[in-house]
Amino acid sequence: MQCVIFVGGPGTRLGRFAENRPKPLAPVGGKPFLEMLVRQLARHGFDEIVLLAGYLGSKIQDLFSEDFELDPYTRVRTTVLVEPEPAGTAGALKFAQEALDEVFLLVNGDRFFDINVLDLIAMPAREPWLVKIALREVPDSGRYGVAELQDEHVRAFGAAPEPGQPGVISGGVYWAKKELLDFISVTPASLERDVLPRLARRGLLRGRVYDAFFIDIGIPEDLRRADALVPSQERRGAAFLDRDGVLNVDNGYVGRISEFEWVNGAREAVKRLNDAGFLVFVVTNQAGVAHGFYEIEDVEALHRWMQVELRDAGAHIDAFRYCPYHEGGARSDYAKAHPWRKPEPGMLLDLIQHWPVREEQSFLVGDKRSDIEAAERINMPAYRFEGGNLDIATADYLRDRSPWPQG
Repeated sequence: MQCVIFVGGPGTRLGRFAENRPKPLAPVGGKPFLEMLVRQLARHGFDEIVLLAGYLGSKIQDLFSEDFELDPYTRVRTTVLVEPEPAGTAGALKFAQEALDEVFLLVNGDRFFDINVLDLIAMPAREPWLVKIALREVPDSGRYGVAELQDEHVRAFGAAPEPGQPGVISGGVYWAKKELLDFISVTPASLERDVLPRLARRGLLRGRVYDAFFIDIGIPEDLRRADALVPSQERRGAAFLDRDGVLNVDNGYVGRISEFEWVNGAREAVKRLNDAGFLVFVVTNQAGVAHGFYEIEDVEALHRWMQVELRDAGAHIDAFRYCPYHEGGARSDYAKAHPWRKPEPGMLLDLIQHWPVREEQSFLVGDKRSDIEAAERINMPAYRFEGGNLDIATADYLRDRSPWPQG
């Protein structure tokens, strides 16, 4: 899963806010805007981030000289490509041609559109198509070109609206096929002004409108708004899910892919939580390791496989935590008590420490008393799933619940 981010803009309209740095490095909440953006994208499962830099590209290289740490257990590979001279966003893509996957996520580095990007990827689209675009309706589309949409088919793109008029605009998030580079013949060129309108005319552009938090830091007043709003938006409630008996049928010590069976509605439930904006974590006791039934490598391979299965459904788990220890284990290296083993709350506390979790908006779903007790020990609400369809149960859990404080 590759994500490509445009980070070459000089931010000339930002004045002193972008002085001596590329626009995506403007400070928001005390840290570079780009750092927050990379974290938000990486948590959706993108394991390679390619940054297309230009103006003062060395500053991007300095910040991302090493792989990006999503949390202490997950690192994301980062690559910075600095174009030799400005060639527009389309030209930057052309310059990066050899580094691009056959399909990739493409993101404007000066916009934050807080959507479940895997929903865009999984969006059904009748062939042929080259780009799927995440769209946002705004009350004043005067700074942007607008899209004309019919049944998720973008019929036209880039028309200049009347100032102050509402319209549907690009949120700066695209799922693209590498073949779109065939439409970039002359550079400098702009993706949004020169390429996407051509794709729309050829019937190769698809789109979906999302009603989610959106901000563009291109002008000083919006950068100030971002500084005030984005840190609060980034910090959100989390759903802590037990695994065996909640996400998969508990057939006793499930440690390998061949033994895994999804609970009815489980993938849909995870997507429901993603779409609602919650962080989604798995916290699971895996004493099968201590008992010698399977290895840690089996558990981690299973969790990677789960992510692929979820991705096909437009869903993802933000992070997994598992405890391989048990006092009665057969393996001496794992036969001991551990603060991560539920009913101890160690896994929950570790996630809260390393992720921007709003504890007051969070909850746990488990099927055993030990799950519920782990949440109770840190005063977190918990729901006991007793079987059936997990998506239907999750819809009930989410009634009157939001990742952010309301009002």
